[in-house]
Amino acid sequence: MMRVFAYAAAVVLALPVGADEPLTAQEFDAYTRGKTLTYADQGTAYGLEEYYPNNQVKWAFEGGACLDGIWYEENRNICFLYEDGRAPQCWQFFQDGNKLRAEFASDSGTQQYEAYSSDRPLQCTGPQIGV
Repeated sequence: MMRVFAYAAAVVLALPVGADEPLTAQEFDAYTRGKTLTYADQGTAYGLEEYYPNNQVKWAFEGGACLDGIWYEENRNICFLYEDGRAPQCWQFFQDGNKLRAEFASDSGTQQYEAYSSDRPLQCTGPQIGV
């Protein structure tokens, strides 16, 4: 009986603490800064985001033009505000193994997953190229 208890305790202690807790702003920044992440939705690449110091970001839908923006933490969400003037988009980010999972804060069913990570800059297309 003591062996069963010791085994069960070891299994519980091996589980990551707060695995289902959303990342804090500090955790999100530490994970993303200096990276370009490709996000996927249901197995299809959705968009890419490059993360800079001081909560600066650059976003592009797959094959689309880039948008500069910022991110900030609000009510356990990571919110993004881009130069296109639209309302902030807020997500909760979770660590799933060695990748991120994002859940849209105002829609309980929308999720995106980190498909790829790179340290290369985001390649922008659109009208700002060559201007």
